[in-house]
Amino acid sequence: MLKNIIKTVALLSGIIVSAMAFNASATSLKVGDKAPNFNLQATTGDFYNLKDFLGKTNVVLAWYPRANTRGCTIECKSLVEKGHLVRAFNATYFMASVDPLDANRDFAKKTNADFPMLSDPTKEVAEAYDVLHMLGFAKRITFYIGKDGTILKIDEDIKPATAAEDMAATLAELNVEKSGQAE
Repeated sequence: MLKNIIKTVALLSGIIVSAMAFNASATSLKVGDKAPNFNLQATTGDFYNLKDFLGKTNVVLAWYPRANTRGCTIECKSLVEKGHLVRAFNATYFMASVDPLDANRDFAKKTNADFPMLSDPTKEVAEAYDVLHMLGFAKRITFYIGKDGTILKIDEDIKPATAAEDMAATLAELNVEKSGQAE
């Protein structure tokens, strides 16, 4: 009897680990695809719609798992402290999560975020970007979207401590023009 219980637990553990690994895998979106539109409210109270940027500027949409958690705080602080590196390019950048707006407002205040942090509490946009983890939070994935609305790069290897430097380096690699703002 005990052997059967152990075998069942081992089998269930294997299934759970496999499901989590599958869900942690890459988004189904690919470079060259049209980025799904979004219309999300930011911590500032403003709504941001991808369509508003078409033909004007590139967009960097950095999904993060949860407000006020260690890795997300480190990533946000990188963008606060070194966001000037990203602003040197013709690109608008956002951090986005499925947290409620009030949680993101609190997070933005605690980290002194000087850029819009978007909330997707319905998880519809996270699902469209295929970043929703099976446990209900967003995976840490950054999308680089061109002025024409196509996905230029999908970065799934985010290092929170160097998020700003890495974003700027990626924008340079993608030959995104400089914005004319001082670095």
